[in-house]
Amino acid sequence: MTRHEEQGDAGRRTGRRSRVLKAVGIALAAALVVGIGTAGWAYWHLNDNITSVDIDNALGDDRPAKAVTTPAPSGSASASPLPTEAVNILVLGSDSRSGKENQALGGGDSSGARSDTAMVVHIDAGRTSATVVSIPRDTLVTRPSCPLSDGGSTAVAYGAMFNTAYSVGGPVCAVKTVESITGVRMDHYVEVDFSGFAKLVDALGGVTVTTDEDIDDDDSHLHLAAGTHHLDGTRALALARTRHGIGDGSDLGRIGLQQTLVKALLAQIASTDLLTSPTRLYQVADAVTGSLTTDTGLNSLAELMELGQSLKGLSAARLKTVTMPVVTAPSDPNRVVAREPAASELWESLR
Repeated sequence: MTRHEEQGDAGRRTGRRSRVLKAVGIALAAALVVGIGTAGWAYWHLNDNITSVDIDNALGDDRPAKAVTTPAPSGSASASPLPTEAVNILVLGSDSRSGKENQALGGGDSSGARSDTAMVVHIDAGRTSATVVSIPRDTLVTRPSCPLSDGGSTAVAYGAMFNTAYSVGGPVCAVKTVESITGVRMDHYVEVDFSGFAKLVDALGGVTVTTDEDIDDDDSHLHLAAGTHHLDGTRALALARTRHGIGDGSDLGRIGLQQTLVKALLAQIASTDLLTSPTRLYQVADAVTGSLTTDTGLNSLAELMELGQSLKGLSAARLKTVTMPVVTAPSDPNRVVAREPAASELWESLR
């Protein structure tokens, strides 16, 4: 082979290699652009999922005082970029009963949305332990006057069922009523749509719960023998709704099941390595954000992520669940009222 032919072959090889590298470079660049675009779209979609209510503006200053926290000294070992102060969050389960999908999930025949689940979540300073206090929906309370979006206000109601606050005045009235009966400032508000909750459980691969008695409830479509069960979203939602199939059929029995479910969900989240599966991580994030209504202090993906990261030291074992102490209402055997002084002492411990 002549020198000229050798140079020609080398030139062709160099040219082919250059074209291959160029093609690979273009492909990688395109993949990077698509990846960035997809990530941007996903972030926008998740952020746009969240619905919020400006509760602070609606209620103004007529509220319990915020807890005073002492910030860590600048440069100290305890300083942290994540919040560590104690925080109180009102969590409501908004149970929509309308539509074929909800009825298929055991929603019954009534229309509209109801706040059948109410929990005050108190996260201790340091955010490694928490107390969840359930407020029975059948509790008779003095419902305060609440501002309405049209500029008007609701009337004060004496001896009203607790869950009517949400019915007459939405999240703002729910928060004001809780603050009125507890004397505890709610730093945040989170409303979870029950059908969205079912999607979250499915995205996590289900939850494992143990029941102490058989459950046989045609209304919630749930039939379980006593024991340990791994539930998908549909059956987990049915468990959250079950009332007539356990105990005396009162709301107190359902509260116990819901508290069990909260702990099971926290344990499942802790045991699921979402970072190794971007698809599952997105599914979980989509289910969470798509089922939430929050106050304006938690109405972005960044704020929710910060809250979640600040709770990374909180485990199911450090989560205490209790129910507000109640007794049968003198005026109605189907209703309850706060049992004093136990109820006031409980709320005092969370201030």
